[in-house]
Amino acid sequence: MIARNGRPGSGQRRLRVGVCLSLSGKYARFGRQAAQGLQVWQALDGAADLIIEDDQSDPRVLQTAMPQVAARSDVLLGPYSTQLMRTAGRFAAETNRLVWNHGGSGDDVEAAHPGHIVSVLTPASRYAQPFLHHLADGAKPGMLWIAHGKGSFGRQVASGADAMASALGISTVRIGPGDELPTADRQAAEWDLLCAGLFEEDVQTIRRARDLPYPPRSVCAVAAGVLEFGRTIDNPDGIYGIAQWTPGTGHIAELGPTEADFLLAYADATAGPPDYPAVQAAAGAVLAAHCARQAGGTTRELLWPLACELDTETLFGGFKIDPDSGVQFRHEASLVRWTSAGLSWQPAPTGAAYEDARQACATSGDAAADAWDATTGDSLGI
Repeated sequence: MIARNGRPGSGQRRLRVGVCLSLSGKYARFGRQAAQGLQVWQALDGAADLIIEDDQSDPRVLQTAMPQVAARSDVLLGPYSTQLMRTAGRFAAETNRLVWNHGGSGDDVEAAHPGHIVSVLTPASRYAQPFLHHLADGAKPGMLWIAHGKGSFGRQVASGADAMASALGISTVRIGPGDELPTADRQAAEWDLLCAGLFEEDVQTIRRARDLPYPPRSVCAVAAGVLEFGRTIDNPDGIYGIAQWTPGTGHIAELGPTEADFLLAYADATAGPPDYPAVQAAAGAVLAAHCARQAGGTTRELLWPLACELDTETLFGGFKIDPDSGVQFRHEASLVRWTSAGLSWQPAPTGAAYEDARQACATSGDAAADAWDATTGDSLGI
């Protein structure tokens, strides 16, 4: 168990925020980032107690741990991963609770239990939208091969990509785990690849594609949207990724900390940059705390109507849910691209929000400057 006690913020109601996260197991790479993001949010909020339990990336462990965490918490955040969020959603419905879903973007998860799940993430079926628009706006599109992983998350990304590609006039071939990529003939040279699976599945598919006699012209993978990808695959230059959040895109936080303040605090706490799992977890806590403080209580009956009324922005981006389902429809995914300098964003971030975040890191010392360099590929010269 990890517990942190922040100092009370001025005039704010103190809250106990509970969450089960994968601090170990197959989702630990991103569950630990979510935990770090929440700890940074808690320090900035100043009026929250944070209760984190390790679900070990195991639905059975989560099923046991979640009631214990809920009993000690005022508001309850969901786990990381679509698979684990299914278990959390069932728990919320069976116990008449509200879970703030920051870690499971599967369409079925977001819509599974109306009135019990509030989702902050772009649904999986809309993940591929920025890459498909990039293909449609570029040179003549080739055949788009869509490779999905074993789980329902990948299948939902692939289904959404298939439908959007058809609307944009892009021809597709859809394959599943273990299926063959294009064979070695010259006609197959004009093809593009979209990978949607677990992190390890995407990495394996990209490696297979690169070894072909005629590799794809362009590659986009869900896995390539996080910094770990650049440490896992050799020479990622030119590969596109899909991210739930990117820094400096101009979002003005109406609720919670600004992006600049969060980046600075995260760099000070970790000596590294946040990936989007950290930021989306912080956004979930911001929204949950705001509604609880506005409602003056923490029951589902008080929180759900306030969540449905919200049309706002956090450092994570836009927030607005469908009041009939709880599905997020305002937040949009971003397209990223790997270069020799690191990750870059399509289009490149500009404007006041970008400069504020950049300057916050520039004035905070070497650790924060290194963090900004690693996150944006942008040298601060310090």
